[in-house]
This record gives sequence, C-alpha cells and structure tokens, in this order.
Amino acid sequence: MSVEAGHVSSALVRRVRLPNDRRTPAAARALVRSILEETGLDSLVNEALLLTTELSTNAVVHAGTELDIEVEADRGGLTVTVTDFAPGPVEQLAVGPRNDKSDIGEVAERGRGLLLVDHFASRWGTVHEGTGKGVWFRLERKGPLGAEPAATEEITPSVGELTALLQIGPERNSDDGLAEFATELLSRLARLTGATGGVVRLDLGDGGGRQLLARHGRAPRDDAETIRVPLTVQRPYSGELELDASPAGYAQPLATIVAERFSLHLENDRLRRADLRRQTWLTFLAEASELLAQSLDVNLTMALIPQLVVPRLGQWCAVHTTDAWGRLQLAAATHADETLVPQLHAMLAEAGPESVLARLEEASRLGQQVMFGTPPEGFAVPLVARGQRLGTLAVGRHLRHRHDGDEVAVLEDVARRAALAIDNARIHDERRKVARTLQASLLPPALPHVPGIGFAAEYVPTGSEVGGDFYDVVSSGDDSWVVVVGDVSGKGVQAATVTGLVRDVIRILVDDGKPMTEILCRVNRTLVQRGGGRYCTLAMASVSRAGTDLEVCLHLAGHDRAVLVRADGKTSFVGEGGTALGLLEQIASPDAAVTLGPGDSLIFYTDGVTERRRGRELFGTGRLRDAATPLAGYPADVMAARLRSTTINFSVEEPRDDIAILVLRNDAL
Repeated sequence: MSVEAGHVSSALVRRVRLPNDRRTPAAARALVRSILEETGLDSLVNEALLLTTELSTNAVVHAGTELDIEVEADRGGLTVTVTDFAPGPVEQLAVGPRNDKSDIGEVAERGRGLLLVDHFASRWGTVHEGTGKGVWFRLERKGPLGAEPAATEEITPSVGELTALLQIGPERNSDDGLAEFATELLSRLARLTGATGGVVRLDLGDGGGRQLLARHGRAPRDDAETIRVPLTVQRPYSGELELDASPAGYAQPLATIVAERFSLHLENDRLRRADLRRQTWLTFLAEASELLAQSLDVNLTMALIPQLVVPRLGQWCAVHTTDAWGRLQLAAATHADETLVPQLHAMLAEAGPESVLARLEEASRLGQQVMFGTPPEGFAVPLVARGQRLGTLAVGRHLRHRHDGDEVAVLEDVARRAALAIDNARIHDERRKVARTLQASLLPPALPHVPGIGFAAEYVPTGSEVGGDFYDVVSSGDDSWVVVVGDVSGKGVQAATVTGLVRDVIRILVDDGKPMTEILCRVNRTLVQRGGGRYCTLAMASVSRAGTDLEVCLHLAGHDRAVLVRADGKTSFVGEGGTALGLLEQIASPDAAVTLGPGDSLIFYTDGVTERRRGRELFGTGRLRDAATPLAGYPADVMAARLRSTTINFSVEEPRDDIAILVLRNDAL
C-alpha cells in the first residue's frame, strides 16, 4: 500500500493505492475517518464511510484489480474518488448498470451503488484517466463556514447499524421463524428511522387473504402519514410493509431496503415450501400407486380411491362408473365427516341442469375437468384409461380452502392412476371369469351317483389363468368305472388345450373298451405328437364290483401314490411309479391291485396338495396321510371337503397351484 499526502490550496489531499482483498474497504474507511478528524468534518462521517464502503467493496468484488482512493478535504466539505483499473464501463464499479428510476423499490439490485451515491452525496460524477476509471462524490459541510453543525432531529444511521440491518438472517425455516425474522427487521428499521411502529402483512395464497405476520410498536394510524412498500414476491404470495413514519430523509429508502431484504427471504421460503410440497405430493402419488396396484378386485379398487383422496385433497370424494348405456352409476363415496355421508349420497343423486350429477355427466362426456357449484365447490375429473371412458372422480373442496394449481394437478394424476387401476382390475376380473369358465369345461359337471359307491371331488383353482389339473369318472360297463386324476404341465390356454385333449382321448378310449395299458400308451403317443412339448402325470384306476368289495387296478404315470384309508383308520400309500406321459416314445406302466372293503376309501390328489407352501415348509404327503387318518368312516364328500380345508388352512398365502382331490369310497353295508 502506497500513500501520498499534500496540501493543495489549503485543502488536505491524500492518495492511497490498495490491493484487491477483503481488508481494502476497512483500510479505505480508516483513511477517510482520519482525514475527517483532522479537518473537523466529523458531521460527515456517517455518509462518507457508507459511500466509501459501498464503492470500495464493489470495486474489490467486481473489478478484481488494485484500486486508488483519493480523499480531498477542505473547510467546505469532503471529496472521495475510488478508481479501479479493470476494462469495461464505469458503472461496474458500483455493481451494475446506471438506473434511471427515482424509487429505490424499482431499481435493479445491481444498481444500488450509484443510487446510494446519488442519494447521499451533494454531487458526484465519474472519471476516466488513462487505464483507470472511477466514481467520485462530494459531501458538503452543513451550516456556515467555521460554525459547528446545527443539531438536527433527523436520525442518521451508522455504518454498523446499516451493516447489521443487511446481515441479519432468520434463525430457522418455519412459520414462527418467518414471523420472528419480520419482527426483528421491523424493530431495527424503527430504531434507524425513529418510527413509532410498523407491520408486515402477508397473503400466502391459501384462501385466507392478507394476514398480519409481524408487528413492532403501535400499528400505523389511518390518519397518519405512513410509508407503504409492497413485497416483491412471486405469486401466490403477496404482501406489504407499512411503517408509521414520514417518507422523508432516510426512512423511505431504508424501508424499501428492509422490504426487499424480507422479500428475498420470503421468496426463498416460498421456494422451500414449494419444494417440500412437491416432494410430499410425489410421495403421496407413489403410495397411492402402490396401494392401487395391490388390488385386482374392481369393487375394492373403487372403494379404495375415495379413501386415498379424503381428506388430503378434499372434504368428500365420489367415484362414478359408466354402465353399458353410458349412464353414470355411483360406485363409492366418502366424506371427512362420516355423519354427512347420507347427505352426500342424497346430493349426488339429485338431478337437474345445475346438479352435481349433471356436471359429472358433462365431465364424462367432454373428457376434461369440470368445476361444479357456485362459488366453485369442487372438481369433476374424468376417469380415462387406454382411451376408454370409465367414469368420473368428483372431489369437494374443504370449506376454508380452495384447490390450488398443484392440488388440481395431483388430483388429475390420481384420476389417471385410479382409472388405470380400475381398468386393470376389470381386465383381471374378466380374465378370471374366462379362466373359471374354461376350467369348468375341462371338469365333469357332476360325478356319477352309484348305489354302494361314493365318488366325491374338490377343486381349487388359482389366479386368473387356467390350470392343468383335472379329474373324471367314466363308466366302462356294467358295474365298472374308470377314475382319472391328472396334471398337465404349465398354465394358460395351451395347458388347457392339452388338458382337454387328454381328457377327451381317455373318454373315447374308455368308451371303446380299450384296456388300461393301451389307453396310457395311446395318450402318451398323442402327447408326443400333439402336446407341444407338454407332459402329463396321471393316476388312472379301473373300479369293478366283487360282491360287497370293490376291486381296483391302479396305474400311476409319474403321479403321486394314492392314499388308502381302511375302515378301521389305518392308512397307507398304494401304487407303483410309472413314466409320465408325453416325455418318451415308450413308457412303463406297472399296475397295483387294491381291494376296498366296506368303509374303505382311496384318495387321489394332485401336487397342488403336497406342494402347498408355508414359507419354506411344504404340506407334504406325510401331513396328507395324517389328515386322512381321522376321516375313516366319513362319506366321500365329507372326506374330500375336510382334506381341501386342511390343505388350504395350512398357509395364509394364496395357493400357488391348482388343488384337485378325488375320493373313491366303498359305501356297501
């Protein structure tokens, strides 16, 4: 740092070259203060230090070069020149372009350096010397020469007070923190301007109107001269700062600075709230999608939608669906106050051109959002999925809150997701009905009723796809029958096709009187040629009377062994394993002869029983045998129903595979 000093025409002049670092403004202030003390110009200290700090700070921040400070003091006042050596217009020294606005509230933030100079200086200007450019200002001494400055009642803020005013910040991001920050700003502004009080009013755009946010001292009087400064914030926020002070001297620009200081924080708070709000809505939509995706039942899905909407997005919600003639039918409705649900149903049933139902029909017909009620009481949003209009979603607003843009957008998003969930549930329900119908066609409508012989079966389908399990009882002559229980690999339409093929081939061959071994060989040949790579396990038994006994010849083609339950409760597995059908050209099919005395039973089943899961644990053949033991002596239909119930109750999970159980019992006395 270099210093030059001298006296020119009884004036004290000092020039200093300062480096570009953060200590430069303090050094510039120290130079100006020392000259003011030497020349007895103490009355100019506040304005001089404020403007020197502003110009030197901006030169350090924006010029990026060394700067020269020239201070000239005489009996009439003080002149300070700040020069930097950066290329570009001189306005950059004062942070930004020159402003032609007279009101500080209309001035760009980057132009306030020159505005402060223009406001406080007696006169000012710019200089261009060689490679340097700068700004100078002149402060005139108040009062006649040689006289002490007269006392004034106008309060002159110090540099420290102004710095503290600009540097104060909120302690926390919350509603209380916002009010505390505004109150602190008002308190400091009142001390600087001598105002008796002030208020900050704010409208958050939530329908509550402009509310008192902060107050200091007494509220501004209606008959008094006050300063009103609007808060420069984005919609939906709006507000103003009102100060009980005359708009003269420092009061107006300081009130404007405080208002913009608070507006900046308010805008940050708005953005923070908007970000949190969007995150909350995204979380809500994700949770709603997950809940809707878990349900594949149409009625349950439609009942779930209003529960998701109320009370988050409205006071009440109703879901209407479109019938085959395009008419809207109420599917589900709920209200935040459960006691008002009957009134809600009555309102939704009202007809007329101005009724809610008419607006819902309009929304469904036009395929777009429609408001209803005067004043607006809510929205009706069409439910559209895959180009098909399914109905409407109606939401009534809360009494003291109107829907904002974000909520309307979320409501439309919920309607899209809800419509897709309803459509998925309908598709799943339709597929389930088709599967049930197709599955029923692969099973006999009823088992034969034969005196002295009990036939009973239980079948539990799973999912919306057709399974490959089947059973049948076919008459093969006088007092003889063929019992079949099988399982074709895979699921779906192809598995159902193969199942129907196997069942029909067996029926035809039995009617032709073919022996059991030949039936199995022909079914195997058919599957190899036309099974499409699918195979089938089969338990087939011929049953004939022999007095009061039943003679059973059992063949197992890769199927689980049957459970023999004697009348005295003894149980055992019978049958010898053979080759599954459809895998090899040649098969082995050993037979096993079983005699069923009166009260004896033979239980056939598919792997859906033994492979029923509870976590990693299987139901297994051992539990099946144990479950069958206490059923000795019961009729065939009771045994089948009990075994089905035991199998299903083994686990809380839905069955993963179809379950087929067929019981043959000797009912002879």
